[in-house]
Amino acid sequence: MNRAFSPARQTLLTSVALLLLRLVAGLAFVLHGWGKIQHPFDWMGPESSMPAVFQLLAAVAEFGGGIAWMLGLLTPLASLGLLCTMVVAFWFHAFERGDPFVPAGPGPSYELAAVYLAVSVLFLLGGPGLFSADRMVFGPRD
Repeated sequence: MNRAFSPARQTLLTSVALLLLRLVAGLAFVLHGWGKIQHPFDWMGPESSMPAVFQLLAAVAEFGGGIAWMLGLLTPLASLGLLCTMVVAFWFHAFERGDPFVPAGPGPSYELAAVYLAVSVLFLLGGPGLFSADRMVFGPRD
């Protein structure tokens, strides 16, 4: 279990870049998840066909996952939750609604979901870097 949360060895410069990305993307997810965590079972509104349990999982993934990314704590687990949430968001906007990648004017798009999906893959596979709670708690990967 320790190995699953032990971050891979990274260079100092790479770890600084990962820290910056974790802080910015983590804060964005905390802010996106804040309103959702206030009403975790029905944040999508009464007209939504999304089951309440999935709305709860998305709210926890965004709010809790954002905090976890900022701390670099349980990064693979947080990244997996956020990855699943962003796959659903990407699918919904790109395929169900047919939104553009980048809109010509104001309106919805799937650009942000795609970017956050890519960041989630990065942290899931690459880890949080040297400056993380994961490294302090679980040590570096051998």
